[in-house]
Amino acid sequence: MATNTTSPAGPSSQSFMFISLLAIILLSVALAVGLPGNSFVVWSILVKMQKRSVTALMVLNLALADLAVLLTAPFFLHSLARGTWIFGVAGCRLFHYICGVSMYASVLLIMAMSLDRSLAVARPFVSQKLRTKTMARRVLAGIWVLSALLATPVIVYRSVVPKNESLVCFLTYSSERHRAFHLLFEAFTGFLLPFLVVVASYADIGRRLQARRFRRSRRTSRLVVLIILTFTAFWLPYHLVNLAEASRALAGRAPRSGPVGLRLTLARYVLIALAFLSSSMNPVLYACAGGSLLRSVGVGFVAKLLEATGSEASSTRRGGTLNQTVRSSPASPDPGPAESLTVSTNPLDEAN
Repeated sequence: MATNTTSPAGPSSQSFMFISLLAIILLSVALAVGLPGNSFVVWSILVKMQKRSVTALMVLNLALADLAVLLTAPFFLHSLARGTWIFGVAGCRLFHYICGVSMYASVLLIMAMSLDRSLAVARPFVSQKLRTKTMARRVLAGIWVLSALLATPVIVYRSVVPKNESLVCFLTYSSERHRAFHLLFEAFTGFLLPFLVVVASYADIGRRLQARRFRRSRRTSRLVVLIILTFTAFWLPYHLVNLAEASRALAGRAPRSGPVGLRLTLARYVLIALAFLSSSMNPVLYACAGGSLLRSVGVGFVAKLLEATGSEASSTRRGGTLNQTVRSSPASPDPGPAESLTVSTNPLDEAN
């Protein structure tokens, strides 16, 4: 994310100046909105919630992943404004590795939430037994470990190189095959596969609920769809550029060569900044979902939005109602002291 990556001659220099300015604006907005927003979510869960539900733990980790990304934004803003990288090879690799780990953690958390919701609808009895804080902590630990492993190519391929009398923190590859591998690996593991799981999960949920004539709130349905669309809107363009550049690498074409290569390079800067902006969206969605709670309870609205997920009795009653609807059988027995996750894996679904 530096400005001087090609020769300054010709219109390409003006294009990079414009793109750099746009990236600075997007990063600044992301930092201004996302840093206080996600900090407020973390504070609400850790301070305002006496009994944190499994859903709250998921939301807490999602907010922490977003915060980690946003805390690196000032370094990239400095690089864009100065047109050079001054934080060394260690800083180059560290900051991009943090972004990579956080990207994978966010995507895997969304995938885990969709799978949990699908299981709650398809196998209510099984899901109530599995949805405990102990199991949630194990899943969360696994997500962070897997994210740390998946992001390791960033450390291997990132380096600081001289460019037009400045320094650039850039991706460097020993061959075009390595470049194609990295781009394809990130696109498939960081978006395509998790996104297919999310879509398949919600498609299965919709099919089952429609077949059973299980009524859902219209607002809840709209919010769930909005979350998926927001996730897609911010990340799909970035990974499409990855796929396009990977196809050029497999064809033996050098990066930034020709008009197509230049356009892909320019697009990448904007889309990286747009990906940063995605880290500021979840608090905005929570505020939209808890508008009435915000007016009634003030700064504690996030805790109120999530605290319903910590009720064992409520979760058990919902499980029983769903099972009666599906199988016309009595409600399942009390799952015991272990706290259950609700039928909805997203806190927005509980604001009804």
